[in-house]
Amino acid sequence: MSNDTIKYIPGDANYEGKQDFTITVYAEDRVGLLNRISIIFSKRKINIDSLNTSPSEIAGIHRFTILINESHEVVRKLARQIEKQVEVLKVYFNTDSEVIWQELALYKVSTEEITEKVTVERLLRQYGATAVVIRKDYTVFSVTGHKEETDALVKALEPYDLIEFVRSARVAIIKDSAGFHEKLKEFEAEEPGEERVENEFLDKGDKIFTM
Repeated sequence: MSNDTIKYIPGDANYEGKQDFTITVYAEDRVGLLNRISIIFSKRKINIDSLNTSPSEIAGIHRFTILINESHEVVRKLARQIEKQVEVLKVYFNTDSEVIWQELALYKVSTEEITEKVTVERLLRQYGATAVVIRKDYTVFSVTGHKEETDALVKALEPYDLIEFVRSARVAIIKDSAGFHEKLKEFEAEEPGEERVENEFLDKGDKIFTM
């Protein structure tokens, strides 16, 4: 793919203006949580560019990946508000330069156009497209990459009977992270769960009964 096709500028953690931020939320899988998180954004009139939910590396814990375009200070306050939800365990927010991210895009193109015009086949090969479904009337291709890449292919295919296009929400991995599972184990080591005893006040008599 030619370098001039993609106009991609990584995020700058020190930039004070608006830029793309990926908010990663680790939370228990509970009905209604997604709605309450969405309300936090809508009350502040902040648009969510994309939102993805999926199981995480920890059984019973879901991962929300939210993409917004805002300032660092606004995102910091949002993260604090989201963490106040009972089911939420931890919230991270990162610029584009701090995460590895991808999106999946599907393109439906006329099969006749592909077979008759070498230009279309060359374009699809250039963008690393993979055929998902091939029929007489249309062919569906998939591409994974950044928004700039998938949008560029849309524009390239428009003159060649692009029938339909859809793009998924962002999925992202934080670069400098050992994973939330490790953080959870560290927390449990620092704050071990209390052992259940027959009488929890048995060894605290002096503190409880002294006036």
